[in-house]
Amino acid sequence: MLDIKEVEVKNLIVDKFIEEKVKEISSIVGNGLAVNALSGGVDSSAVTMLGHKALGKNLKTYFIDNGIMRQDEPEWVVKLFKDMGVNVELIDAKEEFFNALKGITDPEEKREAITNAFYKDVFTRLVKQSGARYLLQGTNYTDIEETVAGVKRQHNILQQIGIDTQQAYGYKVIEPLVQLRKPAVRKVAQALSLPEEIFNRPPFPGPALSARVIGEVTPQRIELIRKATSIVEQELKSTQAFQYLAILHEDKVTGVRDGKRDFGFQVEVRCWDSTDAKTGTPTKLSHDILATLADRITQEVEGVVSVTYNITKKPPSTIEAI
Repeated sequence: MLDIKEVEVKNLIVDKFIEEKVKEISSIVGNGLAVNALSGGVDSSAVTMLGHKALGKNLKTYFIDNGIMRQDEPEWVVKLFKDMGVNVELIDAKEEFFNALKGITDPEEKREAITNAFYKDVFTRLVKQSGARYLLQGTNYTDIEETVAGVKRQHNILQQIGIDTQQAYGYKVIEPLVQLRKPAVRKVAQALSLPEEIFNRPPFPGPALSARVIGEVTPQRIELIRKATSIVEQELKSTQAFQYLAILHEDKVTGVRDGKRDFGFQVEVRCWDSTDAKTGTPTKLSHDILATLADRITQEVEGVVSVTYNITKKPPSTIEAI
């Protein structure tokens, strides 16, 4: 695949990898300034710590509040990293992202809109303000593999599909984790002294909750799936599954509430056993767990009348919905 050689987890010498990447980042940036976006996921968190070790105060870290993150995510992540000695600036970009997504229903067009809003609008502005010439980001091997194979375009894939970031956005991109899949990234994150609540977090898509809304992404629909996501994560965190998520479908369905017809939303739950996200098998959840999910989501998330569970393997299904 292209000219990137994967470092498999079985061959990863973590301390050596960290040492090499810290030197590499320091060598590329020199006495200049780099920026990075922290989302709280294991990839971006590992890159933040690598950059912090390599550059210290010459790395400026932002959390972009795009309005499509999980419940209380921005504040929680900023505080967690502050407690570890990494200053993170919280940027309110909700209006820019929702404007970019307005009226769009096609999955690839959504990803394109998010890519443009993030790289061309928000980050170009921040880079110019800071004077930085480099962007550190947590692209991993699977991100590139799926994009190149045509499975789906990951929003953070740029150089690998021919985008000259220097020409398009005014900065160069550094991707220290590009040789690693998620299990290997977790080992690096753990070795960088990140807490387990970070290095063992289930994967979360770059386009955030917009990847879990089928149809148009609006503040109201995001708030609905945000509440459903919170419930799913509370109920399934003890399963040790690779990933678990809620999806808001576009079509409404007929339900009954208080003895009357209630034409409402349908939420799909997915829970996966996987090692590398290339393939996946739906976790065999008990009926009691599924019933609890259905009860809580229909009772606690306004307007939801139907909850389903995906039982299709990847492939032909995918872990995320779009």
